[in-house]
Amino acid sequence: MSRAVRQLADGFHFGEGPRWHEERLWFSDFYSRTIRSVDLAGDHRIEFELGDQPSGLGWMPDGSLLFVSMRKRQVWRRWPDGRLAMHADLGPLTAHLCNDMVVDAEGRAYVGNFGFDLDHELRERGVEAVLAEHPKANLVLVQPDGSVSVAAPDMSFPNGTVITPDGKTLIIGETLGGRLTAFDIGEGGALSGRRVWADTMPRVPDGIALDAEGAVWIANPIAPECARIGEGGAVLEVVSTGEMPCFACMLGGPEGRHLFMLCAPSSDAEVAKSAAKGVVLVAEVDAARAGRP
Repeated sequence: MSRAVRQLADGFHFGEGPRWHEERLWFSDFYSRTIRSVDLAGDHRIEFELGDQPSGLGWMPDGSLLFVSMRKRQVWRRWPDGRLAMHADLGPLTAHLCNDMVVDAEGRAYVGNFGFDLDHELRERGVEAVLAEHPKANLVLVQPDGSVSVAAPDMSFPNGTVITPDGKTLIIGETLGGRLTAFDIGEGGALSGRRVWADTMPRVPDGIALDAEGAVWIANPIAPECARIGEGGAVLEVVSTGEMPCFACMLGGPEGRHLFMLCAPSSDAEVAKSAAKGVVLVAEVDAARAGRP
């Protein structure tokens, strides 16, 4: 099936961490250091500017926005009244840049990180060599009070993350492992029962989104596409993103059936920051969004 895809927004560098919130798609733009939003009519605005590259986004029960400060390796909190403060320091548990995040119904956050200088290694060794051999990284758990611990060690670039509607299972994209990995969520957010939910190779998962039929959409950063994957690895559908790779995706809209896809010419920092060529694409799909985010 070929879906109709339209461009919803442009004029930013590299979009990540998309979340559907209060009838708008919120997302981070790394290189303008802004958090932005756009509605289905294409009204695109800057919500606020920051002093560091933002990435993952999520909301706490009181309406506070949590966002990842990539280079500082921190999570920051923006209260509903606009107050802004550091929420958690991830530095001791992470290596290189911090990236995507999911926030659960209690306000706990799970945050990934690169684990090493990805751009440098890709330039020096190429995609295939980096996929085959790379340093591992921790997935970090941030409690509502800002305390941190290792939720899961030895992960191959922990990235896009979702939590099932019952709050019992976390599914995360291990980008450089070419797989979706699942965990059981226990008391206090502790993770156990690590298992491969789906092998996605030759695709690799960047941002991900869960739908009501239990499938996971994955943004594929090494191809111009977003793919719907079933548990076990079946490829259920592929939506083309034209000429640009897809780095993040999210289900939203009034019925949860709009698939938002964030694309850019390259993830390389020097290329992405050189020109504001990022776009948000949208297509309507059959199965609605589920779980968190």
